[in-house]
Amino acid sequence: MSTFIPITAEDRRRLWHPRGTLCAVCRQPTRGFGWFDPHRSKRPRPSVWFCSMSCQSFWTRLAREHFAMVDLTEEERAAITATMKRVALLMDEIGWATPLADLTEAQVRALIEDAVEGFREAMSDIARAQTPEVPF
Repeated sequence: MSTFIPITAEDRRRLWHPRGTLCAVCRQPTRGFGWFDPHRSKRPRPSVWFCSMSCQSFWTRLAREHFAMVDLTEEERAAITATMKRVALLMDEIGWATPLADLTEAQVRALIEDAVEGFREAMSDIARAQTPEVPF
């Protein structure tokens, strides 16, 4: 005979919350904002998770305009440009004449972290700037 184990609200939340998933726009940890393809009837439906309503609004607007994104969007190009400025400052410290093979592990790690963090921040700023303020 099986025993009935009541499911609590916390257990239900664990079933759908995307733990360990990164925001589809700015790559920060998600906070429960999501999207799924309403046109697909087969399960599991494709889903995307976000860290904020501004990232969610930004992504859904882009998805509505051109769902099958292959090329970089204008926003992504702007974020890359902003990131290049940040990485250039670090390269000034390291030295532009230094070959990549001669960089230490700490220098390579710093370059990668600056590039990723700069891109994430720029995409988050762009999404926030393009999202109208909530009226309530």
